[in-house]
Amino acid sequence: MRIPGLLSVALLAMLWLPVPAQAVDMSLTDVNGNLVNLQSYRGKWLVVNYWATWCPPCIAEMPELQSFHDDHHEHSALVIGINTEHIGKGQLSRFLDDYFITYPVFVSEPTERSELGLIPGLPTTFLVTPEGEVVARQVGPVTRDMIEQFIANYEG
Repeated sequence: MRIPGLLSVALLAMLWLPVPAQAVDMSLTDVNGNLVNLQSYRGKWLVVNYWATWCPPCIAEMPELQSFHDDHHEHSALVIGINTEHIGKGQLSRFLDDYFITYPVFVSEPTERSELGLIPGLPTTFLVTPEGEVVARQVGPVTRDMIEQFIANYEG
């Protein structure tokens, strides 16, 4: 019975790619055209998720990201979505409404690199410490449990 638990911890460790810790900042444009700096979120863990509406794995992980955000955004962590495609503001807003996404969503041109690091495919998720340091990257879907376990292990 203990082996599956150890395997899940080992699998979790393999999925998150550690990145050199360095404080980052970047300007983000939200769905309404407002400019926000990543630095304004300091003091909480950030789960920065690059995604697109045409990406099935991105859509599949959205309920997990929303669940994590709902339970943590007031105190310790929040999710930030960055949509990386050419899509109209109205179309993107309708998509977010259809999928009940309430975490902050920003828009970006399609890219293979951001201030946070490489984005080799979608979805790509970065974890940023409350001090603004990028400490992990996951290419492919994430779950709420994966995020919580990584943060607990990092802080532990």
